[in-house]
Amino acid sequence: MDSDGTQDARGTHANPVPRPAGPPGGPSVPPRPVGAPRPVEQGAPYGVPARASLVEWLNAPRPDTKPGIWRYGYRLPKGARAAERLSPVTVVGLLVPLVVGLFLWSLWRRGAMPYESVLLRLFTPEDWWWGGTASPKGWEGSAGILVYNGAFFLVLLYGMGRLGSWPDIARHFVGRRPQPSRALLAALGTLLTLSFVFPDAFPGVGWDALPLVDAVVALVALISGGFDVFGSTVFKVGLYTVIALLVVWPFARIGGWWAYTKERLAARKAAAGPTGPTPADRPREQWPDLREAGQYEAAELLTAEVAGGRMNDVDCARVEHAWTLSRRDGQLARFRDTVLRHGATAWVHPSGARDLSRRTARHDLVAGQVRIGRWVEAERAPLVYHGAGAALGPDVLGTSLLAVGPSGAGKTRHLIEPVTEALALRALTGQCAFVTVSAPGTPLAADSAFDVVVRIGDRDSVHDLDPYADSDDPDEAASFLAEALVGDLDTVGTDSAATALAQVLGPYRAAYGRFPALPALRELLESEPAALSALREALAGDGHAVMRRELDVRIRQAASPTDVGRVLADRLALLNRPVFDGFFGGGGTARPFSLRSLAEHPLRVRVDLPEHGHEEAARLITRLVLAQFCAVVRDGQRPHFACLVLDDATGTVTAGSLRRIQRLRTQNAGVVLALRTLGDVPEALHGPLYGAVGCRMAFSGVTTWDGSRFAQAWGTAWVQTRDVAKHTVFADQPMTRAIHALRKLVTGRAVTTDAVTVRTVERERWSASELAHEVPPGHAVLSLTTVEGEHAPPLLVNLRG
Repeated sequence: MDSDGTQDARGTHANPVPRPAGPPGGPSVPPRPVGAPRPVEQGAPYGVPARASLVEWLNAPRPDTKPGIWRYGYRLPKGARAAERLSPVTVVGLLVPLVVGLFLWSLWRRGAMPYESVLLRLFTPEDWWWGGTASPKGWEGSAGILVYNGAFFLVLLYGMGRLGSWPDIARHFVGRRPQPSRALLAALGTLLTLSFVFPDAFPGVGWDALPLVDAVVALVALISGGFDVFGSTVFKVGLYTVIALLVVWPFARIGGWWAYTKERLAARKAAAGPTGPTPADRPREQWPDLREAGQYEAAELLTAEVAGGRMNDVDCARVEHAWTLSRRDGQLARFRDTVLRHGATAWVHPSGARDLSRRTARHDLVAGQVRIGRWVEAERAPLVYHGAGAALGPDVLGTSLLAVGPSGAGKTRHLIEPVTEALALRALTGQCAFVTVSAPGTPLAADSAFDVVVRIGDRDSVHDLDPYADSDDPDEAASFLAEALVGDLDTVGTDSAATALAQVLGPYRAAYGRFPALPALRELLESEPAALSALREALAGDGHAVMRRELDVRIRQAASPTDVGRVLADRLALLNRPVFDGFFGGGGTARPFSLRSLAEHPLRVRVDLPEHGHEEAARLITRLVLAQFCAVVRDGQRPHFACLVLDDATGTVTAGSLRRIQRLRTQNAGVVLALRTLGDVPEALHGPLYGAVGCRMAFSGVTTWDGSRFAQAWGTAWVQTRDVAKHTVFADQPMTRAIHALRKLVTGRAVTTDAVTVRTVERERWSASELAHEVPPGHAVLSLTTVEGEHAPPLLVNLRG
């Protein structure tokens, strides 16, 4: 059972996994006894050479950064690192309040502060002081002076901290450091501060204590009426402990002590076991997560597999994904047994493939990214994006992506093909299932990169497309077909069309136990007397009374001149052409494939649309695939990501499809839509389309009309403008006029002075004119949104970089 069905006989499951359409991209390795030699994997991933370089790839840093940045080996640009340095203003903001505070405290201690004792005498009884002075008569006056000095010190300390840049200094030097150095620096600051508060507790310290402890002791004495309460050792220790905790508390927050302690305790608890203590920090090649959880045998075996060159990046990502699922489900023992039995081939994809036969893009399966270019160093780009690689991953594809650009702009070459390749690789790791719909005559990637290839209209196609997506609900099946057939029509509503279809599909399934083939469905929608009579006779009996009423309603509505059934039959005729004979469940030799398998298996599916001459049928099929995909991924609890890639989404965007796309973000799914122009989408849906997707991409060559929609979607930003006006200088003195005349004679320009005006104005991030005329060939403007809601502004990407 640990093979997840990958080693079982084909076709023995209730929902068997379709096998590859062509030769697998990697060898299928059967189970092997522990200790038996393993074959060495030939070849290497694109950009990841075999053996030793795989170790470097695993151990390479992948820092967390902004969305869309290629994380593999990323380093902060020099300009961004310089921006993180403290500015001189911040340093002065620390020093000036510190000097002012020391000066004021010096005046206070000497009694040179004007009106220093006014508040003291105002809030204390007169019998504490000698007449007209602030000299104490007894211990109450002395205690009051101590409390007064302590209160002034705290007010002075708070004021200097608020006026100065002390919080920024603390965050810069301590808060931004990783653990445990952050906690250690905060601990050093705590010890230093405590040495000023309790100098007697630190041997060798010779400075005086800050007026805090004495002020608290004096305040307690004034409240209790004397110092007798300090005769109790318990009270004294408790009071000093409270003071110490109040001093330590801000440093604990700066150092993140509580979060770091919980993290270390959790790691120690996970690593506690019969095998030994918590392992030291190890490189990624040695599988430190497994070691911390006590899986030492599995970690050692996988380390040997990596060192011996028997694993590639797909194997590493697949095993890490399996480890994540096993730890989440509490099946660590099953994980260990599977690794010890299969090694690098554990949890291999049902196709047996462990890699693609060919890669055309750079992939990082650890971060789940595919590189599509490089961010251009422009003035409007944040410093962290300067020169960094541009990458896409499931975190941004989960919000769906819209790409618009004319033919030849590079949508397929620079976007659709890399994304398809990345999804195919992630499917081999068990983390993704996807469908890509190729434009007519342009199949994406080789057949060996897919498990299922559906060639609509090709007699040699191994698979056929199930128009009902293996549904047993007539209403659900009717919604698929209604969206596909009339979703792009303004004269027919999809709800009324779905109702008409359900009135036929429900009775037919009740009578024959299956849905009708498309030719039979067309006859029923055209109200053929023979077809309707045969269906009604098949529904004879008391058990089908409800379905007979449904069919009778359909027969009565068919007599109306405005019956939607005729429109449905006319649109269905597009799929009843001779070229499609035997497809869509028509009894051909191809095996029907249902998109519902995507929710159960990490499948790689490609649907090839018919060649030119059947454009309307191709759009109908694309709408059908989109409607079925949005329905089968509604359960967001599946462990893998689901994605649909449309190389040509012309005629696909409808009001119904937009409502479904908006819900995909919460269902662990997304779509990629490529359009030549927004003219392929009804104008009323332009705004909802841009609002439904989280990622938008404008390629070079878009028109100003298309660019205006992008400009509206990206909105405006506040920018600083600098206007320079030159004013002629008029001299009053004769000598000055002579010098100005000589200067004008030599330079040819009058003497002027510059008047500089700096303003903050609101401007479009990208205007329609800039998108249409200033985006170079091979470039695109891309904005991203992650499923967590983090945004990347629209920036220029060099797709050839």
